[in-house]
Amino acid sequence: MDMAALICVIGVAFFFTYTNGFHDSANAIATSVSTRALTPRAALAMAAVMNLAGAFLGSGVAQTVSKGLIETPHGSKGMTILFGALVGAIAWNLVTWYYGLPSSSSHALFGGLVGAALAGGTGVIWHGVIDKVIIPMVVSPIVGLVAGYLVMLAILWIFRKANPHRAKRGFRVAQTASAAAMALAHGLQDAQKTMGIVVMALTISGHQSGNGIPIWVKISCATMLSLGTYAGGWRIMRTLGRKIIELDPPQGFAAESTSAAIMYVTSYVFKAPISTTHVITSAIMGVGATKRVRAVRWGVAKNIVLGWFITMPAAALVAALAYWLTDLAVG
Repeated sequence: MDMAALICVIGVAFFFTYTNGFHDSANAIATSVSTRALTPRAALAMAAVMNLAGAFLGSGVAQTVSKGLIETPHGSKGMTILFGALVGAIAWNLVTWYYGLPSSSSHALFGGLVGAALAGGTGVIWHGVIDKVIIPMVVSPIVGLVAGYLVMLAILWIFRKANPHRAKRGFRVAQTASAAAMALAHGLQDAQKTMGIVVMALTISGHQSGNGIPIWVKISCATMLSLGTYAGGWRIMRTLGRKIIELDPPQGFAAESTSAAIMYVTSYVFKAPISTTHVITSAIMGVGATKRVRAVRWGVAKNIVLGWFITMPAAALVAALAYWLTDLAVG
């Protein structure tokens, strides 16, 4: 196996993780920054540290990505498939970041894997894609929407007699904890996805035979995610923090706590690689709807949801094209 191909794929995988970090940093901190619970730089630094810590808390999602979505390809074709998949995912990340659209880096990667695998003649494990990607993609935003709505209703009822200004100050402090929990969950989910790709590359190249994740892979993926997070994704942060609804501290706390809880459950119980973007966005919508349904800017929300549905096919098409061009160049 050509060592240069392995190094190239791992390098591109690390770059994808970096783009994932700055693309998805808004997921963890947009609500805290918009409610002024944290300054932008303090929020980014906290998110970067918690992303780093979260990456070491599990491996179930990484194993799903490396073994559960496509058949492990072989030889130079296998490395070309991984390269194409990553290029497709990176391209979609950059396009959606430019337009400030909070799409899913995770589903861009999954779409890229499926598109490149189909282009390269490698089998797709369709039941794995449906069970671990499609169903969670549909269910998790619904759960986020409903849970965010119910959690916010509970907060409104519990603190119905509290002094509004004092309660908001308290929730502004509490948002530091909820944002940290959200960032930890983001590291737990998203760093593992790249770990799965790197493990697949090591398996294809013959440098690894088991499902374990080498410690250097964990450290490298976690570090790149943290660096990307600290770089910040200001365009998307404005969309999540301001354009869907103007959040106050209790709403921000409710959205972050709900999202973090959902991600911990899906990571540890179902080992399903869900989108942090889908969960936090839908939770914000649910929380906002408790004020009044019209308080949510549903036109913005509609554009975001449409972006979710085209993410996988768009990334798959770019990945297939990248595979064909790379195969033509190296063939």
